[in-house]
Amino acid sequence: MENLNQEIEKKEKELRKIRLAFLNILEDTQDAKDWAVEEKNKTMAVINNFTDGLLVIDHENKIELVSPTIEKLFKEKKENILGKSIFKINLKKIKLKPLVEILKKKKEVYRKEIELGEGILLEMTTAYFDFGKKKGILVVLHDVSKDKIIERMKTEFVSIAAHQLRTPLSAIKWSLRMILDGDVGSINEDQKDLLEKTYTSNERMIGLINDLLNVTRIEEGKFLYKPEKMQMEGIVVNVIQDNEDVIKMKNIGVKFEKSKKLLPPVVIDEEKMSLAIHNLLDNALKYTPEKGKIVISLEEKDNEIIFKIKDTGVGIPEDQKERIFTKFFRGSNVIKMETEGSGLGLYTTKNIIDSHKGKIWFESEENKGTTFYFSIPV
Repeated sequence: MENLNQEIEKKEKELRKIRLAFLNILEDTQDAKDWAVEEKNKTMAVINNFTDGLLVIDHENKIELVSPTIEKLFKEKKENILGKSIFKINLKKIKLKPLVEILKKKKEVYRKEIELGEGILLEMTTAYFDFGKKKGILVVLHDVSKDKIIERMKTEFVSIAAHQLRTPLSAIKWSLRMILDGDVGSINEDQKDLLEKTYTSNERMIGLINDLLNVTRIEEGKFLYKPEKMQMEGIVVNVIQDNEDVIKMKNIGVKFEKSKKLLPPVVIDEEKMSLAIHNLLDNALKYTPEKGKIVISLEEKDNEIIFKIKDTGVGIPEDQKERIFTKFFRGSNVIKMETEGSGLGLYTTKNIIDSHKGKIWFESEENKGTTFYFSIPV
């Protein structure tokens, strides 16, 4: 009997231990549940207060999550689109076609500006995620409509101001030219020297105004206006001839290595392509020391015409290479050499090449030289 009581007591102790263990497990489970709920609430608070629109699409292309900003952009309540395929939903006031076309490309990370309706411009970023069995796409939509309106207003202001400035500057130019040429009477050497400096400064101002006008035309999409089929060799030769005075003055050797065979013609805007090549040659001349060398070449490769200009100039600092094609940028090393300049030449050149569906790139080493390339499809 005593053994039986001991056995019962032993079993009761084991049961108490098991009960205590279960209580601990339940307590831990509740803590984990509370933590998960708290984390979910935090995440939802971030999503609900995020200024950009967030959209999560699952592996079946069904909309899984919609932020309040998306509801405003789509002008639709989330209850009406959750669980539906992004490819099949039909919104009354918004055209989803640009967004859908990007999603069909299925790129890992993709960013593009899209228009979903009149006056609704968005910067769309997509990113694919994979958490084990959970797969999907995160879409971030950033409203840039107001930014674009402000940018357009700035562009229009610059365009109007530049046009208004160019007219009196042109009048000043021709008046100075007439005086310098003796059309209104003779002048002495001191007067001539002073007027020559004034004329040069006026020319620089006209050049800056023209650069600003080019930028506004680029931003308005009105830069190319007369594309036609022609040979690139003739344009290069003309640009070199136009810069002969500067080449002689700086005593720089400029060599044009023509292709051994006749290159196929390309469809280009002659005036704008001449400007692009002029800008590249002008930079090479400005930033190549006296008695330096510049080599220009053209070749056909993979159904493209490749333009190349190599100089023995000051080069581009490594930490500034990413900014080389941005507006108003000038390298820290070249500002010391040439104080004059708008920083718009390479920006304009890149846009000219982009408008011709080409590519532009460069190689450079500081104090050793720079080589610029661009390609134009045949």
